Amino acid sequence: MKTVLIVEDDMINARVFSKILTKRGGLAVKHTENVDEVMRIAQNREADIILMDVSLAHSVYQGKPVDGIKITQMLKSDPVTASLPIILVTAHAMQGDRENFLQQSGADGYISKPVVDHQKFVDDIVAMLPS
Repeated sequence: MKTVLIVEDDMINARVFSKILTKRGGLAVKHTENVDEVMRIAQNREADIILMDVSLAHSVYQGKPVDGIKITQMLKSDPVTASLPIILVTAHAMQGDRENFLQQSGADGYISKPVVDHQKFVDDIVAMLPS
């Protein structure tokens, strides 16, 4: 069974995503917004894909506040975790945001919140899972 790591600071969103992914997608789910834990899970290959919230309100790494863009950059620049697919999930859905965020972060995909089409959400994630 494939595992999705949800990096999200809003517990309601995390629960909703988790329920959609387990019920509709048959996927296992982990959730954390602790950056050290995200790095550990990624380095140990305990997740097959990461859903990364762009604006993490409480996330700190080595004493500095970080957002999903920064965490994605760190993961993509590490040879151990660079191949792990990362999908940005954000409520920032203005014209140009998608391209800007993908370019800045090096992420593999982008999904805007709120997630309205649950099946498309699952399909988009499953499509990016390594086989």
